[in-house]
Amino acid sequence: MANRFYRRHHRGMKANGQQQIWVLRAPDICASLCLQPVETGHWLTALLIAPAMRAQGLGTQLLDQVRAEVDGPIWLFCAPHLTPFYQRCGYQLAAHLPESLDSRLQRYQRSKSLVALANLPG
Repeated sequence: MANRFYRRHHRGMKANGQQQIWVLRAPDICASLCLQPVETGHWLTALLIAPAMRAQGLGTQLLDQVRAEVDGPIWLFCAPHLTPFYQRCGYQLAAHLPESLDSRLQRYQRSKSLVALANLPG
């Protein structure tokens, strides 16, 4: 179901079998994100809010639910203009990344500008 939501609203996003899929419904899926376990925490990808439902706090709500239920650090990569949104949700510039994410970020940054952020428990 999440992949159908992603296809409808953003062609580049897709969930895979290694990820936990988190969704909000109203009654259909209106927001989704993916979490993938990494060495010492989780990597958050594919946060998407349906265009008609944006600016209603759904992204913040979904991120808050994930933080409340997931142990350990949560890392993500985002476009620089999205950094203030994630900072309001408790994310900060990542000082260190697990090796698998660090190498992935370096590869991704060859073709686009991305910022690595972390949300640490506590």
